[in-house]
Amino acid sequence: MADARRVVVTGMGAVSAAGVGAKPLWEAARDGRSCVSEAHFVRPYRGRIRIAAQVQDFEPSAYLSANELPLCDPVTQYLIVAADEAVAQAGLAAEKPMGPRTATIIGTGIGGMHTIENGLYLSLVEQGRPDPLTVPRLIPSACPSLLSIRYGATGPCFAVGSACSSATQAIGMAAHLIRSGVIDRAIAGGTEDCVTNSSMLAWEALRVLTPDACRPFSKGRNGMVLGAGAGVFVLEAEEIAASRGAEALVELAGYGTSADAKDPVRPDAAGAATCMRNTLSDAGIEAEEVDYVNAHGTGTTVNDATESEALAAIFGKRLANLPVSSTKPIHGHALGAGGALELVVTIGAVRENIAPPTINWREADAKCPVDAVPNEARPMPIRTALSNSFAFGGINASLIIRRAAAA
Repeated sequence: MADARRVVVTGMGAVSAAGVGAKPLWEAARDGRSCVSEAHFVRPYRGRIRIAAQVQDFEPSAYLSANELPLCDPVTQYLIVAADEAVAQAGLAAEKPMGPRTATIIGTGIGGMHTIENGLYLSLVEQGRPDPLTVPRLIPSACPSLLSIRYGATGPCFAVGSACSSATQAIGMAAHLIRSGVIDRAIAGGTEDCVTNSSMLAWEALRVLTPDACRPFSKGRNGMVLGAGAGVFVLEAEEIAASRGAEALVELAGYGTSADAKDPVRPDAAGAATCMRNTLSDAGIEAEEVDYVNAHGTGTTVNDATESEALAAIFGKRLANLPVSSTKPIHGHALGAGGALELVVTIGAVRENIAPPTINWREADAKCPVDAVPNEARPMPIRTALSNSFAFGGINASLIIRRAAAA
């Protein structure tokens, strides 16, 4: 889409197991500092898997008013805090309302999981009736709609529910709306918190959670670790950002998506490769121009081998020397928010010319012939980076970012 408008990122924010802010998340990923710890629950937990990358020491009343809190599940609390950071960095905090040329598009796999579990269960068991605000608090559309209200953004407003590709699809769709001229600006990203009693038990039943450590692409890997948080970005048409003197952090150059159309839970290398191929085409670049890949890299046996096969189909012999790391051992697999947290990290990699490490890596696996940047970050020139998100249901999504012209 060479004749389309260019899209730039002018602000980003995050809440994660690393803390509040995009900077703590990037620094934890860059430094290889795991934010995984023993999980804590509202009620006694009877599961075997007891580790997660939870958002710790988050006090919502420090960020939200007493009137807002009853309407906000933790996923919306995280989202608002991350969005406020992104909007402030973009220099838009005082420019309200944002009006009809601004969209709010947010990805989430489940929405208000804490409200679904704790709100419904506890209120019904202990009080005999649910809280009257249960429904508006738990629905996935609460996420984008509360942001639209907060910023007076009256353009397109919707939630994207594509499991682990949710945030990446939300960001990509927002970019395409800007390119097409439908809008000038979008507040886009993802949010999730499924570290609850029932959700953890459900994921454990799938036999995909590690009991000790997530080690993507490594021989002996035994599963993923759940994470939580939110990542939000202000995307703008390049000329709109330039007209108000806003700094472009990076250019969001490409978005691609595809469906495997094969299996609800088992990934397919051909589908993932098609997604990456679509993303390269959308960005108008060749595979040789990609300097770094932030992989989906869950740490499960099948996913990592399948993603490696898909990467080989795209990068060929070059794959052995292309840095491909997963930062999920740092911030956990945040499901619908995963692509947003990983885009924060990928932007950090491009801006600081550092490929973050895949920590907990032990030894090479013949089924994963990638340069996983094992255990230590790697300073190197990074102009263009690819970020992958591959979801249950065979829903694939990828983004390409590159260094902004003035960066």
